[in-house]
Amino acid sequence: MNTYMFIPEFQTFSSFLAGKKGGHKGRVRQYTSPEEIDAQLQAEKQKAKEEEEEAEAGDGAASDPKKKEKSLDSDDSEEEEEDEDYQPKHKGVEGIIDIENPNRVAQAAKKVTQIDLESPRELSRREREEIEKQKAKERYMKMHLAGKTEQAKADLARLAIIRKQREEAAKKKEEERKGKDAHKYVE
Repeated sequence: MNTYMFIPEFQTFSSFLAGKKGGHKGRVRQYTSPEEIDAQLQAEKQKAKEEEEEAEAGDGAASDPKKKEKSLDSDDSEEEEEDEDYQPKHKGVEGIIDIENPNRVAQAAKKVTQIDLESPRELSRREREEIEKQKAKERYMKMHLAGKTEQAKADLARLAIIRKQREEAAKKKEEERKGKDAHKYVE
């Protein structure tokens, strides 16, 4: 049985495979107008209010005088209260499971009046470490220049040895020069 495929000469192998790889045009995009979005939000709010009223009526809490006073307040105050108590409902398993993570730090939102601009800003760990590293380097350089570090002592000892070698080499040259001068005069 022949397993080879016939490919015409004018067609390259890569263009032959082009049909398998590409060609996906994507799905049709649907755009929502701002009016439709507003209408959907209003419908959701209305539905939520109806559900709350049904829950209150079922519990018998509607006869409570405090609830009646709240219902007489303006709509603006109700919206503010809803915003303060609003907690998003988690879908699926997230709503059932309570996670207790001792390492998680809840970031509390600060009000503008609570922010103290004059207090010094706390440095991050990296910034603190960088500053400490720079200070340590400066201290080391001061001690090094004063000759108190081991490296400075080793450098000074090395320099003393080199100086001594140069002095000996200079003496040797001087003696050789004197020897040559004396040799010239002897002749």
